[in-house]
Amino acid sequence: QVQLVESGGGLVQAGGSLRLSCAASGRTFSRYAMGWFRQGPGKEREFVAAISWSGGSTYYADSVKGRFTISRDNAKSTVYLQMNSLKAEDTAVYYCAAGGTIATIATSPYWGQGTQVTVSS
Repeated sequence: QVQLVESGGGLVQAGGSLRLSCAASGRTFSRYAMGWFRQGPGKEREFVAAISWSGGSTYYADSVKGRFTISRDNAKSTVYLQMNSLKAEDTAVYYCAAGGTIATIATSPYWGQGTQVTVSS
């Protein structure tokens, strides 16, 4: 019931920053918890960050805590991932996903197409 399109990926040097955006279609965006996941070369998909439907709660993987910030603008039906102090190990395809609750995002059928982030060192 919701379609997601990521953008903002690119090539940056270590220590640089990027902001990813995930634009959602559908009238119920504001009631979805949103999350970011990533899959690096030769790695399994991993959780990066999540935000509740209200924006009142955020969660981060230990690997990105203090460097990444997830936020959302429900008026624009968009979720963001601000990535600072990027490291080579952050290189991955980043996906956004939507779920009824934080706990169900990972198993939700609603995923974007992914956007490539490449960090050079």
